[in-house]
Amino acid sequence: MAAFINKLLLVFLILQNNCMCHENALSLLTRYKQNPWTLPSSCPQNRQPEKPNSLNFKLDVRMPGVTPLTSDSYFCTFVPVPSGQKSYIVDFKPHASMETVHHMLLFGCSKPATNEDYWDCGSSYATCLYEAKVMYAWARNAPPTQLPTDVGFRVGGSTGINYIVLQVHYGDITAFRDNHKDCSGVTLQMTFRQQPLIAGIYLLMSHDAVIPPGEKVVNADIACLYKQATIHPFAFRTHTHQLGQVVSGYRVRDGKWTLIGRQSPQMPQAFYHVEHPIDIKYGDTITARCVFTGKGRTTVTLIGGTAKDEMCNLYIMYYMDAKHAKPYAYCMQTGSPELFKQIPPEANIPIPVSPDMAIHGHHTVKDSPDENVILQQPKREEEVVLDQVSHLEEAIDWPGEKLELGQVSGVALDSKTNLVIFHRGNHVWDENSFDHKHIYQAQGIGPIQYNTILTLDPVTVKVLNAVGANVFYLPHGISMDKDDNFWVTDVALHQVFKLGPKGDYLLILGEAFQPGSDSNHFCQPTDVVVDPIRGNFYVADGYCNSRIIQFSPNGKFIMQWGEESSLSGIPKPGQFFIPHSLTFVPILDQLCVADRENGRIQCFIAQSGQFLREIEHPEFGARLFAVSYTADNGGLLYAVNGEALVGKGVPVQGFVLNFTTGELLDIFKPSQEDFLMPHDIVAADDKTVYVGDIQARRVWKFVPAEKAEHRSVKKAGTGMEMHEIDATETFLEAEIEGKMRAPEMLRKHKTNSVLKQSSTAVSPVLITLLLIIPVVMLVGIGVFIHWRKGKTYGGKSSRGLNLGNFFASHRGYSRKGFDRLSTEGSDQEKDDEEGTDSETEEYSAPPIAATTSSS
Repeated sequence: MAAFINKLLLVFLILQNNCMCHENALSLLTRYKQNPWTLPSSCPQNRQPEKPNSLNFKLDVRMPGVTPLTSDSYFCTFVPVPSGQKSYIVDFKPHASMETVHHMLLFGCSKPATNEDYWDCGSSYATCLYEAKVMYAWARNAPPTQLPTDVGFRVGGSTGINYIVLQVHYGDITAFRDNHKDCSGVTLQMTFRQQPLIAGIYLLMSHDAVIPPGEKVVNADIACLYKQATIHPFAFRTHTHQLGQVVSGYRVRDGKWTLIGRQSPQMPQAFYHVEHPIDIKYGDTITARCVFTGKGRTTVTLIGGTAKDEMCNLYIMYYMDAKHAKPYAYCMQTGSPELFKQIPPEANIPIPVSPDMAIHGHHTVKDSPDENVILQQPKREEEVVLDQVSHLEEAIDWPGEKLELGQVSGVALDSKTNLVIFHRGNHVWDENSFDHKHIYQAQGIGPIQYNTILTLDPVTVKVLNAVGANVFYLPHGISMDKDDNFWVTDVALHQVFKLGPKGDYLLILGEAFQPGSDSNHFCQPTDVVVDPIRGNFYVADGYCNSRIIQFSPNGKFIMQWGEESSLSGIPKPGQFFIPHSLTFVPILDQLCVADRENGRIQCFIAQSGQFLREIEHPEFGARLFAVSYTADNGGLLYAVNGEALVGKGVPVQGFVLNFTTGELLDIFKPSQEDFLMPHDIVAADDKTVYVGDIQARRVWKFVPAEKAEHRSVKKAGTGMEMHEIDATETFLEAEIEGKMRAPEMLRKHKTNSVLKQSSTAVSPVLITLLLIIPVVMLVGIGVFIHWRKGKTYGGKSSRGLNLGNFFASHRGYSRKGFDRLSTEGSDQEKDDEEGTDSETEEYSAPPIAATTSSS
């Protein structure tokens, strides 16, 4: 009986029921008179909403101008929902900053605790007069929450939810020293349109966890047998106080544990998206584990509502069929040790959070009541290792054999982390490839006859699958979905393809060789990525249109956003100068874009296209080619930059960034050579990173330093490069590719050539000859060119020596003339020989006349 009473008290504490909200009229009047706050005219009003003019409308729930006087204050306000009929909440947009607000909660109530404009709901007052149903939570600058299509929280009518109550927790009140008024809150996007799927919250919470002082690891386990209609979890939120290290939720069915969600409660306590679709049926067991540490505490810590107490909560946001809808349920049953012997090991591994990411606002309890000190999550011993991202080093003996590749335009990983390469075979993109209307000029040569999509074993480099022959003209971006289908773009065809694992056509968007800017056409699309949860996909379009397009899983146009940034001035959010690469962040439903010529990463809410933030570092320089995301270490971004178009610029290299903070954690590059033009990047959860280099026609592999084999001298004959060529040939090919900017490039290749041979016994005489012969050849060529120019100036029609014609018959070039094999990121340099401006492949800096797309 005592245990049952304790459970009821805990529910009472967490939901802040009506037991504390009865007060006589005299005390209410006294509180009104003592209230130190006034309502600023700038804050929105929260009373009965205006009658909507359409099926869709918005409802603001905002604080009416409050100034908390003490830290850890909780204030509530309310707004009625439209009366007389049911309506549905389909979107939550927060208006708050972590500088002033620790967290916000929204509750559905039949009646609020009082009829005041706002009230103290942290001590003697509650949120709702009767049952409070949690509907939404926000903390630490979390992004907006949008529910899946056809899903909504049902309110009004006969639902019993007539009011929405906002509870705001003001942690540290330092920001209120100027006595300003706070209007934090949430805007609800609502509709009268009946939703076939109803959202709800399933709350798992521990009521009896005990954390001894100094104990390194303490687990709190919760488990309940589910006995209702099927629900579909789509988001989750974790909650503890300072001692929580990780909270994990699982469905157990027939002895198999399936992850619902796992997160550090020291991260922003928002609702994170469930990564993989999952359902919970009658007879399943829903479980949760909270991992705590008692280190740093000198007394026992119990479950409770104060700063010195702890909590173990997992909120699961789900949807279910409307006819079975149950908007709220909870589980407080302690899980049996026998059951939790089978919990996956990941549930016991803390998720590291750096101190600058720790959630502030809870205060330590001091002997002196006047000492209010912000408590940050203490650095744990485990975090000393986990929180540091290992430096990436090149796997120098990889791939260990030659791979005959064309220009490597894209790299990806399949569901088994096999490496997928997208390359151009014998096709190239040069200044003659497109006319001024972006029409591909080499249609007559036909598609690439080789397999352009190769799936390789990442260790042995064995080709596991090869498809894509006789399909593509100029491959560009590639990504994989959870079923290992290939999603690719072709800039010559102006199309997006979905191919099955065997290369069969599953979906084709766009019209072949027809550029455009409407919903049915693309113009040189650069990349495509798939939302693994909803199945929607996103296309970066691209070189001409500077937009992001969202499509349904079957290819139906949904929406687009973005515009071209100007050639001068500071680019604005949502503007692009070649959106070149995409990566999807499933846990937050965000889409991040490598905005190439603006040298930055922009992140958006995937479903709405709303701009969230940009990440920019001086180390990026002016150009950023590609970006990739992994969920390890709390979320990491990997990126590669490109050579500067003007001046020397910054080094070309790769970057590792903290996704949440944007902090630059690591910089990496090849150990023995240089990136030539890294074009795409992809990272695995084990921190292995692959970079596709379009000019070097190879893929670089990088691994954490502790996994790398350190060798001072490269083995002879390992085939480390995709193409082994000598220094003179490298120089000439670089000239043809439009990459030759100065004699220092030649010196670099000569140096590399000498270093490659350093492991063999080469005599000084041979080295001298190798250095002298190219010089003699160049002098001879210079004399010959001077003689030919003299004849031209004398009235002859000769055009001078064309190295492209000379090498065309030897290297299988597709066209005659001075063929630029890879001007993908090159300048619009002036050609000293011809005296004309060369265009650029992939239009790194489009000519002024070409900057205005057909849209």
